[in-house]
Amino acid sequence: MKLSKNALSAIGNTPLIKLSKIIPSDSANVWIKLEYVNPTGSYKDRMALAMIEGAEQRGDLQPGMTVVEYTGGSTGSSLAFICAVKGYDFHVISSDAFAIEKLKTMKIFGANLEIINSPSGKINSDLIQKMIDRAKQLSRRDDYFFTDQLNNTDVIKGFEVMGNEIQNQFDYPIDGFCASLGTAGAMMGVSNILLKSHSNLKVVALEPDTAAYYSKGIKNGKHHVEGIGLGFELPLLNKNNYNEARGINEEESRIMARTLARDEGIFAGTSTGLNVVGALQLAKEMGQGKHVVTLACDSGLKYLNGDLYS
Repeated sequence: MKLSKNALSAIGNTPLIKLSKIIPSDSANVWIKLEYVNPTGSYKDRMALAMIEGAEQRGDLQPGMTVVEYTGGSTGSSLAFICAVKGYDFHVISSDAFAIEKLKTMKIFGANLEIINSPSGKINSDLIQKMIDRAKQLSRRDDYFFTDQLNNTDVIKGFEVMGNEIQNQFDYPIDGFCASLGTAGAMMGVSNILLKSHSNLKVVALEPDTAAYYSKGIKNGKHHVEGIGLGFELPLLNKNNYNEARGINEEESRIMARTLARDEGIFAGTSTGLNVVGALQLAKEMGQGKHVVTLACDSGLKYLNGDLYS
């Protein structure tokens, strides 16, 4: 390994591995990109770096300014990490609906953490909108820079890097790709790259079935899969980039997260379990000899205080 000047160089170049024990014999192969190998244990490191460096290059973010963002925690942890390395203050708007591990991580990296209460303890579009409104209010200050993850196209550029990695790691035609929708950055970035080289690629967008905005038209549905299922139109999502959207059962996703740890040695969160449930459905439909790719979004270490692994 080459010497590196700081921790930002550890972002990316994550493994792509084949699931071996949980795939039925009549199904396609399923490959999973282990994004929890990134420094904060999440693929959000990629988009956070892209947003900060994009703003620096345009002159929108300058020394002495404070970065502000609303987040469920993984994007916030990633931004807090990058701001710590680069020397920016970070003001983050989050909620007690999200994992305490993520909230603590942001504070450990030096973030100024502001909490919006969720009366139900669950995530829905009303809660997200309150977080957005507070971030927008703060962003009116001249010394603040709002990364605005839902509207920031640098997010897609960050995940196109991941798409290129998958393309370069893979020796076979890729027949299917599925990923859960948060900002839609991962879906857009990876599909932008893979669709150029795999003309028959089937792309499936995944969301929690109780908040299945794109597949069922459910607005303001409640769920507890952090980082995804916002329940409203996503500005970054181009519907030409996917073939269909599917709602995935949250309890199945939780069971799958535990199964991945026990049977495959993959220790990840609920959104990863949801991605794999969707990938197994797609693999069953495609049959033997085909190849489906999905993402392990973040580390299970972020969920030890909750009920996922209790």
